[in-house]
Amino acid sequence: MNNSPASDFVIADKGYDSDAFRNIVEQTGATPVIPYRKNSRKSEKPIDKGLYRYRHLVENAFARIKHFRAIATRYDKLERNYASMLALAFTLVWLPMWAD
Repeated sequence: MNNSPASDFVIADKGYDSDAFRNIVEQTGATPVIPYRKNSRKSEKPIDKGLYRYRHLVENAFARIKHFRAIATRYDKLERNYASMLALAFTLVWLPMWAD
């Protein structure tokens, strides 16, 4: 969390449901959007389900770009070349969605 950019929310899955992680997120000034596990205690604070749905979209986007062989195996030697290929892959994935 120390090297990550500042944000208002930290969205994570149930694997990050712990008091220690929630405290770290709150100390950085962000709001944790983490659902509670079924076997853990119930909280009086419900999560924002609309915001949590964006996590699914982001995970699917990364799953789609891993179909590009150059992204999945990282053939590029330089970071700037890899970043350019990453931008191109995201463009090719997201462009058909906006073409309608």
